[in-house]
Amino acid sequence: MTVSFGWGPVEARVLAPSAACVVVVDVLSFTTAVGVAVEAGAAVHPYRWRDATAVAYAESVGATLAVGRREATPEHPWSLSPAALRAAPIPPRLVLPSPNGSTISAEAGSATVVAACLRNHSAVARWLTRQGYGSAERPVAVIASGERWPDGSLRPALEDLLGAGAVLAGLRAAGPHILTPEANAAATLWSATEDPVAALHGCDSGRELYEYGFPQDVAVAAETDSSTTVPVLVDGAFQEAP
Repeated sequence: MTVSFGWGPVEARVLAPSAACVVVVDVLSFTTAVGVAVEAGAAVHPYRWRDATAVAYAESVGATLAVGRREATPEHPWSLSPAALRAAPIPPRLVLPSPNGSTISAEAGSATVVAACLRNHSAVARWLTRQGYGSAERPVAVIASGERWPDGSLRPALEDLLGAGAVLAGLRAAGPHILTPEANAAATLWSATEDPVAALHGCDSGRELYEYGFPQDVAVAAETDSSTTVPVLVDGAFQEAP
């Protein structure tokens, strides 16, 4: 098998050692936010925690630190909100804390790390194929981030399953990639979903963002195949793929 699929940081840790490339999918909202920022010219540093250590890390790399959605102000508008990032002037470097997507990025070890979402799924699949990823010599692991239950355990998230499935379906169509049964099932789910935009707005995570007052973040994440940007982690920051 040359293309595998898994969930969350723990499975990323298991799959990464045998993968040449790890594709992180966190549709609502880490990888969508990364895509929007990189598209605008920023280098995005993932970071696991939003605490005092994040402040120190941002200072050490000369970057602006993104805050929580509710903490954003007109003077400091940068947060995990893709809609807010799109509306704000983008700094050259941005630290984007995320307990899911950033943690998976950190678990990838020496593998190349790519940030994928619904906005760029076709571009990611094309780039992986052009680079020779998904072959026997360069296996790929696609990791759906999921969410967290209150006890910290993984909560599978439909939006990430769809995002991962979209990338996997693109790889399956490009061939001659050999998908694991799990990867093949995720690709099949994407292909069988008649209205992924409606699914994104109606899934648990989408409804939560509506309830929190951030429906535009769901709308941005639902811009399927609107971006050709492929963010790749280079020297600790996501940047446009060469």
